[in-house]
Amino acid sequence: QVQLEESGGGLVQAGGSLRLSCAASGLTFSNYWMGWFRQAPGKVREYVAAISRSGSSTDYADSVKGRFTISRDNAKNTVYLQMNSLKPEDTAVYYCAADRSFGRDVHEYNYWGQGTQVTVSS
Repeated sequence: QVQLEESGGGLVQAGGSLRLSCAASGLTFSNYWMGWFRQAPGKVREYVAAISRSGSSTDYADSVKGRFTISRDNAKNTVYLQMNSLKPEDTAVYYCAADRSFGRDVHEYNYWGQGTQVTVSS
């Protein structure tokens, strides 16, 4: 059974930083692209970033480019999202997701975590 468990969310002031983690189990982690998505209240879930199986390639939504960094440690079956220069509009539930191929659409990912809340105060 595939499980993805996010952690590291919390409350931070604008301009601050947070590091999210997502621990995976039940799958061969290095065979999967990993993605981060987020969903703010009343809005659709949106793409944030993705990283290739080896970690050599990354991709970001324009809204977070230059502020967020996705990385992974295949030895620990964990993907990270370092979030710097946070803005109130970054407030959302953040989800990690896994799939065998790259995608920016929620429908392209087979496995999802339960999410972790990030709240950025102004």
